[in-house]
Amino acid sequence: MTDPLWDATQLETRYEQVRAHTETLAEPLSPEDQTVQSMADVSPTKWHRAHVTWFFETFVLAEAEQNFTPFQDTYWFLFNSYYEAVGPRYTRAERGYITRPGAHDVGVYRQNVDTRVRELIDSLDGGTLQKLGPTIELGFHHEQQHQELLLMDIKHVLSVNPLRPVYAGTPAPRSEPDTLGWLDVEGGLVEVGHEGAGFSFDNELPRHHTWLEPYRIADRLVTNGEWMEFMADGGYQRPELWLSDGWAKVTSEGWRAPFYWRDDEGQWSEHSLHGTWPVDPGLPVTHVSHYEADAYATWRGLRLPTEAEWEHAVAVDGQGATPALPAEPLFHARPAGSATGHLRQVYGDTWQWTSSSYLPYPGFHPPAGAIGEYNGKFMSSQMVLRGGSALTPPGHARHTYRNFFPPGARWAMSGVRLADGGAPRVSA
Repeated sequence: MTDPLWDATQLETRYEQVRAHTETLAEPLSPEDQTVQSMADVSPTKWHRAHVTWFFETFVLAEAEQNFTPFQDTYWFLFNSYYEAVGPRYTRAERGYITRPGAHDVGVYRQNVDTRVRELIDSLDGGTLQKLGPTIELGFHHEQQHQELLLMDIKHVLSVNPLRPVYAGTPAPRSEPDTLGWLDVEGGLVEVGHEGAGFSFDNELPRHHTWLEPYRIADRLVTNGEWMEFMADGGYQRPELWLSDGWAKVTSEGWRAPFYWRDDEGQWSEHSLHGTWPVDPGLPVTHVSHYEADAYATWRGLRLPTEAEWEHAVAVDGQGATPALPAEPLFHARPAGSATGHLRQVYGDTWQWTSSSYLPYPGFHPPAGAIGEYNGKFMSSQMVLRGGSALTPPGHARHTYRNFFPPGARWAMSGVRLADGGAPRVSA
């Protein structure tokens, strides 16, 4: 593979686009909105804005800026997320305690770093630019990850407000559920992993062979209406459907519906970034954990696809090219639409749980230095999701992308695509 030739003008243009989009997402929020941390998994909006700035300051400016000095010494500590090699960091679960710097001061920090990064790019000689280009590009994709997290997190923040505030927009007209179809896949010895052209995270490499038995995969996502049938059949009360750890979560945390559903005097409603509305049976179910996805699949006598099955099915269906996601966030999943004979809702609706643990590919080696902590250190106790969601920024989804969360996580925009064939786990 030939390394790309980095062009200063293109890098600077892309830098400004990515950085501006973060501010666009934060713009509807008040300073008070941006400070709240509603649970340990959620980070305040201003922390996301500051952390992605810290990333460029730490891995770009500190690496190449002459006479580098941090913008503010304490920011180095406050806005480090998990990079042990960089130094100590503030406790994640207490980020909401950081009332100072405020949202305005974080904006000043962003402006300072933005100016310095642009000046640095303009000043680099060709050799240094080629050396630093991959790190700058990683910074773009890192910030896009946090753009999606920013929206997922503020969704939770607004959900606990009794006024049920709206972040943006209104929901689409109610939709009618349609028939579930299937795509049959031959299997065999197939290649998975990133092909090598264009950007990828290190965990998408190396491309390698794996064997797949013949299988079939659902052409659309599981809907709210189908999930209601699971609930009505006692899905959250039947331990035989659940993995042991999942059933422990059901009983200890009182799960009885997807994360953002609430029972309003006998009618289920769902909180979204559009506000709180009656559950639409034709939309994909969202904000369910891997445990819930697995229990639902078991109830149906089916299973979740492996990540290799998901990736290979998308490729053979002709959807392996970079998807054209909407330029503006949709903020919520859409109905599947009419059957096409191809997979529907591959990207841009919900991340889709697979049955695969998040583990390294054969031959995987993390990069040297602190950047090597980006993905590899999390390859334990996580499950892989594929696709993308209605919150995923344009240019950030691809069929080899490996997202990952703990199996009990529900606040991520995650949904369910079913598979069949092989040996599904069947209830007793």
